Amino acid sequence: MKYKAYSVHNFRKIPQIENLPEEEKESIEISGNVFPFKVNNYVIDELIDWENFKTDPIFRLTFPQKEMLEEEDYEKMKAALNSNLDRMELKEVADSIRMKLNPHPAGQMEMNVPEVDGEKLPGIQHKYDQTVLFFPSSGQTCHSYCTFCFRWAQFVGLDGLKFAMRETEGLVRYLEEHHEVTDLLFTGGDPMIMSFKVFKQYIDPFLDPNNKTNIQTIRIGTKSLGFWPYKFLTDRDAQDFLDLFKEIVDSGINLTIMAHFNHINELKTPAVKEAVNKLIEIGVQIRTQSPLIKGINDDADMWARMWREQVNMGMIPYYMFVERDTGARHYFEVPLEKTWEIFQQAYQQVSGICRTVRGPSMSCTPGKVQILGVEDIQMNGQKEKVFVLQMLQGRNPDWVARPFFAKYDPNASWMDDLKPAFGDKFFFDDEMEAFEKEALAV
Repeated sequence: MKYKAYSVHNFRKIPQIENLPEEEKESIEISGNVFPFKVNNYVIDELIDWENFKTDPIFRLTFPQKEMLEEEDYEKMKAALNSNLDRMELKEVADSIRMKLNPHPAGQMEMNVPEVDGEKLPGIQHKYDQTVLFFPSSGQTCHSYCTFCFRWAQFVGLDGLKFAMRETEGLVRYLEEHHEVTDLLFTGGDPMIMSFKVFKQYIDPFLDPNNKTNIQTIRIGTKSLGFWPYKFLTDRDAQDFLDLFKEIVDSGINLTIMAHFNHINELKTPAVKEAVNKLIEIGVQIRTQSPLIKGINDDADMWARMWREQVNMGMIPYYMFVERDTGARHYFEVPLEKTWEIFQQAYQQVSGICRTVRGPSMSCTPGKVQILGVEDIQMNGQKEKVFVLQMLQGRNPDWVARPFFAKYDPNASWMDDLKPAFGDKFFFDDEMEAFEKEALAV
């Protein structure tokens, strides 16, 4: 299949769009001028049920909806479009809305960017000791955009809000000095948007037997299996990628695809099944992850079926995330209690083979905070309802796997909504405050 993509500027040329009500087309256009919008022919032709587009999960996953914007902001963008402003004026209006949507959550800009010889490395994030995230500049787009994406700011041209690094020299130097780092995660955007020739340049330093890093695992965060499996099947450089992946595996480095599957419908096509088989045959491990998103996958039965199907295909369920506090948060977020209930109901339906999945997990400023449940705890002769939490990863490794408690709040949907159940601070708050002060002082 030949790749073809549509954006907010030409989406009305999609044949299936012709039958949509004009009001629906207008809402896509207005919302798509604020949030990134890009969808390809594979998603359009093979994944979306156009007879039931309003409730179709993949349509909601890829086409911006009116309700993603607050009514005031929707009308503001609508008025700007109706006023025939020029491109830069339209961007100013859109940016004024975007800046209200927490474009870079969890201290990414302030706290995660490391240095080499006093020089900031803006294409790298190092939050947890063992893992470094690398944002290659050529991988800062995707085959299609997800409407919920927490990295949406990467794609809308907001100055200063984009992670990217063109060369690997700074990355390699940093890793040579930090042998605690065993895992390198290529992320974006989507690294699998790159051509083979470009991608190989980023990989070559780690295949050099004389390299002085301690990288033992290379991870690739990608939505390509869900949105463009032909990357590994019929694209011009598909076989080149498979050969390079095998070379990485044969060199003794673990290669893991961190595959984003948000709904079981993404696992049904012959193309995705064949692509997964090809990757597994050459020794690539595939781990799957997704946030829980209202209106798309807030269904325990669907999660259970999806995890089973992933295992049946040879993949490893890895994470259920809580939708982050960014972008169209009000539209996609699910209360933490409901999120945990969906996870538990799905988890209890599957065998131990599927229970490799961890969650629900909030990737917040202190670390990855897992919701273990809601319980009544006896204190001073009285019952108190609390959230039971722990960190799966932390800015300080000593924080990991230490249970802690937050006051029950049925409306809480993110870590910032929670208050300590006992005392006035969580156990990590003082140290976290010191980290933040240090970051601001740099």
